[in-house]
Amino acid sequence: MQIAITGTGSYIPEKVVENQDFEKHEFLNSDGSTFKHDNPVIIEKFKAITGIAERRYVEENLNTSDIAFLAAEKAIANAGIDKEDLDYIIFAHNFGDVAHGQSQGDTLPSLATRVKHHLRIKNPKCVAYDLLFGCPGWIEGVIQANAFIKSGIAKKCLVIGAETLSRIVDPYDRDSMIYSDGAGATIVEANENSGQILSHASATYAHDEAYFLFYGKSYKSPSEGLSTSEQENTKYIKMYGRKIYEFAVTYVPQAMHDCLEDSGASINDVKKIFIHQANEKMDEAIVKRFYGLYDMEMPQDIMPMNIGKLGNSSVATIPTLLDMVRNGKLENQSIQKGDVIIFASVGAGMNINAIVYKV
Repeated sequence: MQIAITGTGSYIPEKVVENQDFEKHEFLNSDGSTFKHDNPVIIEKFKAITGIAERRYVEENLNTSDIAFLAAEKAIANAGIDKEDLDYIIFAHNFGDVAHGQSQGDTLPSLATRVKHHLRIKNPKCVAYDLLFGCPGWIEGVIQANAFIKSGIAKKCLVIGAETLSRIVDPYDRDSMIYSDGAGATIVEANENSGQILSHASATYAHDEAYFLFYGKSYKSPSEGLSTSEQENTKYIKMYGRKIYEFAVTYVPQAMHDCLEDSGASINDVKKIFIHQANEKMDEAIVKRFYGLYDMEMPQDIMPMNIGKLGNSSVATIPTLLDMVRNGKLENQSIQKGDVIIFASVGAGMNINAIVYKV
């Protein structure tokens, strides 16, 4: 049975936030102390490491489930299927719907249920559920859809990755410049003419690695008129960047290698690697180490990147990147029928996963 991605869709917010927009921010160390460099220097170093020059923030009137619905509509149309024929809606996210100006996530009902409601799907046998797996959530959703279809439980699945990270960042944390908003959706179904999932791999490391990404308090001490308890009860996404980098470049290349070996495809068959858009330097290091396992140099243009303009939108980065490449929206990047490509991601958990896919 050939199980393929037959349709893609994405929603890229219109609001562009450039690096210079952060020049007047008050960035602090984790202990609340100030940096020795001024903001232009901090921002310059940030861009050199991450590759991010700008990012997108969602409009105030939209939420994570809203932009997921908009991406899902496009994916359904692109695949040319009837929405009533969907057996599963698998929605990968991490923070639920966080309304503009709020910090509390809302997941009742589930975001997948909200998307089904927005799509006006009447079929009760279309099962909708959420998946929390960190940034690798969309890939894990595709792996689960693949399993459902292989087992005969489903024929067609909608897999979504969407997030509005701009609403859960600490403005006093320079890492806040990394995060962005977006949504990507895909249709996964049994189809003899549209491609094939050749292999997949997943792992969770939760011994010393479980809290490399976590929810923590602001780096800013409680301001006047705000009690310590109120300040501490508001949490933001936090991370140990160096530990994540070291973890990712150590474990992700090997996972990609093992997945490729299981696929039966050769390293020479690989045309593109769609890697989670987390950090340009880290992604390059991962792919270079992956090719190093085959005693090869990383080929030029093997790794499509959109992080420079879109930032890190967590679970949305790979499906939006795939949609852009499929539709010719990324300069000098394309995929053709028969190409072997790799999807790979790393994120909170710490989770890693990969898929080898024949277009």
